[in-house]
Parts: sequence; structure tokens; C-alpha cells
Amino acid sequence: MKTTDSSQREQNSSNQTPYPNIPWVLESKDTDYRSTGITSSVAIAGHPIHPIIVIFPVAFLVGAAGSDIGYWLTRDPFWARASIWLIGLGFTAGLLAAVIGMFDFINIKRVRKRKAGWAHMYINVAAIVATGINLSLRWGNQEGGVLPTGLIISVIVASLLGLGGWFGGELTFRHKVASIGPASREQAD
Repeated sequence: MKTTDSSQREQNSSNQTPYPNIPWVLESKDTDYRSTGITSSVAIAGHPIHPIIVIFPVAFLVGAAGSDIGYWLTRDPFWARASIWLIGLGFTAGLLAAVIGMFDFINIKRVRKRKAGWAHMYINVAAIVATGINLSLRWGNQEGGVLPTGLIISVIVASLLGLGGWFGGELTFRHKVASIGPASREQAD
């Protein structure tokens, strides 16, 4: 009986991760903590391109929410013009980031096996679709497209990008997607 208890304790201790497993928020798998990273399928000299590109749509679209708020507070047409430019640039950069991210989604099995991979994709696709709608509302009527619908969509998109970024971080930092090297600090020099 004592042998069974000690082997069960060993098994339980080897399957524990430093973080809880909370469905759709934290997906902690012991194998991710013990395995090595997986390189991105779209990289230059081993450096993944998706994390480089994704900062642009995030910056542009969060900036658009800020300029929409600026228009709401001041009614200055400058802010409406700034918003349409930021939304257009964010939409274009977002499509590029989505294409590059989709290569990793399709080519890296670990991404498709994790809930964070699916959540990251769905949330960011929703943000790009909402951005396209927001851009079409403003096309030809920059000021008229801001209040109230454009502002609401911009704030929703900025929120979605924050949530989608969380799941992207989960893929990179918890599940070691698009990273290189040993799984534990003890193995690193």
C-alpha cells in the first residue's frame, strides 16, 4: 500500500504546474513547462514576424479609439480625420498580421491544440471585421461616422485587441509558441 501511495504522489507532483488550470483563461499543461519552444512558421533568422507586425494594428486601432474620444469631447474635425486614417491603417496592418498569424495557426499543431490559439484567432477576427464595419461607416462621411456608433465600435475593438493580445501572450509565454530554447531556466545557460 505504501508503494502505491508514493507512486501516486510522484505522479501527482509531476503533473502540477505553477499556475492553475482555469478553462478559457489559463490552460496550464505540465507538458508545456517541460518541453522546448516551437519556432514560428514565418520568421526571419529565427525571429517570428507576427509579434513584430501585430504592434501596428494594435497601436493604430487603440489610437483610433482615443481620437474618437477626442472628437466626442471637442467636436474638432481633426479628430474625425485622424480616426479614419488610424482605422484604415489599422485595418490594413491587421489584415497583414492576420495572414501571418494564420500561417502559424495552420502550421503549428500546438497552437490548434490550445484553447488560447482558438480564442486568439476568433477574437482578433472579430476585431478585424468590426474594424472593417467601422471604416465603411466613416467612408465619405468622416465626422458623421464617429458618434455614436463609430466611437462604440472603436472602444469595442480596442477592448477585443486587449483580450486577443492576452491569449496571444498565453501562446507565446505559457505554451512556448514562436519561442526557441529549453523549457526550464535550469537548462538555460
